[in-house]
Amino acid sequence: MPLILITGADGQLGSEIKIAARKYYGYDFIFTDINDLDITSSEDVSRFIVENRPDWIVNCAAWNNVDKAESEPGAAMLVNSFAVKNISEAIAGSDKSFIHISSDYVFDGSSALPYTENDNTEPGTEYGRSKLAGEKAALMHNRAMVIRTSWLYSAYGNNFVKTILRKAKETDHLRVVFDQAGTPTWAADLAETIMNIISSVIRNRVAFNAGIYHFSNEGVCSWYDLAIAIIEEAGLSCGIQPIRSAEFASAAMRPAYSVLDKTKIKENYNIEIAHWRSSLKKCIKQISP
Repeated sequence: MPLILITGADGQLGSEIKIAARKYYGYDFIFTDINDLDITSSEDVSRFIVENRPDWIVNCAAWNNVDKAESEPGAAMLVNSFAVKNISEAIAGSDKSFIHISSDYVFDGSSALPYTENDNTEPGTEYGRSKLAGEKAALMHNRAMVIRTSWLYSAYGNNFVKTILRKAKETDHLRVVFDQAGTPTWAADLAETIMNIISSVIRNRVAFNAGIYHFSNEGVCSWYDLAIAIIEEAGLSCGIQPIRSAEFASAAMRPAYSVLDKTKIKENYNIEIAHWRSSLKKCIKQISP
């Protein structure tokens, strides 16, 4: 029976994989977070993999505090890159399959067209640099798949959707940037895609093709557009004022454009992707039934 190891299992994506996994019979799972497995320790990672012998590893663990990474680049690099290298080295030369989650922040955000997997990476933040280093570390393994995603949200953890819902109940007016474009990603959709890929490969419906892939929901919007949609879907009455990024102080520069082209993952793994608005509606129903 195939054994699937999920690291960072208590985060947004890991929590959604726990739920998605319930529908996939015939597989065993090990869900770990920092208290179960410290992936920043090469010794711990090596020992854990030798003792448990997983067939698949899905690394959802990440340092996601974009602003704090500017002042603590070493901490971000430790989790987002060195820890990934520990996993790759622990499974080197084996036939284990490795899926690692990366970010749209590996791009500088200056494009006017959706980014493909072959576009040049030029991160403008310490967080982005740590995620790019993590991609390279993951791809040291010959059966590694890197999935870049963007604007992740869910009913779990801290994210933009939950923040807007909370603040809209505390005030009647919010200011949100309108000059950054991207695509929200419901973590449940990404989790289902990951499980779909794993199951399809195990059951020989598709071949495992290593390399870099992009996944987000379909469509494009600004943070302002997303905030408006959140308010509408939740039936709230808070007003949203559009502002420029220059009016929103932050330590790290946000990409002005981070739309990802998903053609490769759709064609290689027969993936159908929902529009961001329909997925947002499902998530908000889950958060505020």
